Amino acid sequence: MNEPSLSVRDQLRNRLSSLRTRLGKFIPFFSGVLGALLALYIYNALSPETQMTRTDVNDAVASALASATPRPPNSVAVYQIIQPSLVLIETEGEDTNGEFGRGLGSGVIINERGEILTSLHVVDGASRISVTFADGTKAEGAIINAQPEIDIAMLATSVLPELYLPATIGNAGAMRVGDEAYVVGNPFGLYGSMSSGVISGFDRVYRPPELPNVIRGLIQVDAAINPGNSGGPLLNRSGHVVGIVTGIINPTEDSFFIGIGFAVPISVAAGGAGGMPPY
Repeated sequence: MNEPSLSVRDQLRNRLSSLRTRLGKFIPFFSGVLGALLALYIYNALSPETQMTRTDVNDAVASALASATPRPPNSVAVYQIIQPSLVLIETEGEDTNGEFGRGLGSGVIINERGEILTSLHVVDGASRISVTFADGTKAEGAIINAQPEIDIAMLATSVLPELYLPATIGNAGAMRVGDEAYVVGNPFGLYGSMSSGVISGFDRVYRPPELPNVIRGLIQVDAAINPGNSGGPLLNRSGHVVGIVTGIINPTEDSFFIGIGFAVPISVAAGGAGGMPPY
């Protein structure tokens, strides 16, 4: 029996080595591909009667790459983690001019009691607060704690869903400028919308148009924030809540996002909620 052709084996070995080098940073994605090609190489080396040609090698590589399933981006996992904890907040009441109006905002379930963190300006002065949970359950909401100095309110509801999931609290102090950041909320009433960006800065000072005082120590983020996002969670790449969205900078009188938004760090926002981690 003739010995296996070294040239074919060398070609396959060199091709595998080159592929591994070029795609090294995607090892989690391509580990299955490389494993399949390695098995193909071993089979070929031990079975001289079925030696592969260069065309066979190219076809095998193309087939393995085509059948590989890429790992989903971090944003997909982040959304799946936070979505069960997200709520839509709708309000009714008189505005500062004494006219009847409706408002929209977001909130996040923060503890095992089903209490909800949101921005105070979303619910302040409302004669009626309606909360819609992720499963569609609707309930009347009431403010049980308010921190006007940081534009944060905590709500309790008349009923809770049969199943609900509190969000996982993260550590904003562990984040750095440039870290991935995600905002999930209900901009313009579009439930469960997600935007992504990066942390742009820390310890910012901002005065919301609805409040007379400035808020200090805020997280700046460039993920898109629009009316209806206020009160929603700011998330890290693990899907942990690191802040509560409070507002945007806008040099015009129109409410649209220009790339600068702010969130209250969760360690500060959740200060009035029992059982929160001591970050």
